[in-house]
Amino acid sequence: MKSVSIFALRADRYTTRGIVLRSLFGKPSVVAATCMCIALVAIALLAPWIAPQNPYDLASLNIVDGRLPPGARGVGGHLFLLGSDALGRDMLAAMMYGLRISLGVGLLSGVVAMSLGTTLGLVAAYFGGYVDMLVMRTVDLMLGFPAILVALMMLAILGQGVDKVILALVIVQWAYFARTVRSVAAVERRKEYMEAALCLGLSHRRALFSQLLPNCLPPVIVIALVQIAAAIATEATLSFLGVGLPVTQPSLGLLIANGYQQLIAGYYWISVFPGLLLLVLVFSMNIVGDSLREALNPRLQK
Repeated sequence: MKSVSIFALRADRYTTRGIVLRSLFGKPSVVAATCMCIALVAIALLAPWIAPQNPYDLASLNIVDGRLPPGARGVGGHLFLLGSDALGRDMLAAMMYGLRISLGVGLLSGVVAMSLGTTLGLVAAYFGGYVDMLVMRTVDLMLGFPAILVALMMLAILGQGVDKVILALVIVQWAYFARTVRSVAAVERRKEYMEAALCLGLSHRRALFSQLLPNCLPPVIVIALVQIAAAIATEATLSFLGVGLPVTQPSLGLLIANGYQQLIAGYYWISVFPGLLLLVLVFSMNIVGDSLREALNPRLQK
């Protein structure tokens, strides 16, 4: 009977994995979005080696090549597939490097916000009482203001810089993780396995991170993908407004801002191409996050 029960448990586990995989990759749109995300991450990582030009090396730029249309050749014979900006930078290379910075800021801020919010949510649900009240009232206060407004206020105080932008994004994002994790952990805290762990004399740290945390991970993973996409879009908005990253470290948002003033003159490619890349990146990450939410939630599966 013991071997039969173990076999049944393994079969049930494999069946569950099959349902999740079919939910994730059973739709062409999800497969396309996943492949797009992987491709964009690979391009960002390999940008220094595959970019046709280092757009931030002043020695390699020529002002005569400024504002060339897509497909034109510069003075030295360089082919600008997506055109050039006012400084003569190759737009394709600038977008690769801008994608690298945007993804780096979004991923780092998302990971830090996830770690902070998840820890606070677990602590609030585990201890309850005044600890829970303090954490959740702080979460309510943070979520009561628009994220972009809080980020603008923080950057107005801190100034420009990659570290400042990451700090501002962490401050506006951690509350989403804390609220979600607290709601899930509050249910798990009252289950039998948690009571058994406490009866066995496990420390608070082990009970939190070895028992409670693994059962709260599925919603955290889903929120992390969505919040990383939101962080990339928020950073682009801040950089477009001129309060985000400095000119020496331009992201996709700053590239869009550089070409915005030249749209009327007909130089559309300077702003439109980075905008399309940002749209594809955020849209693909949202599709993957939404499909993952559906796959990990049996109530949403058909």
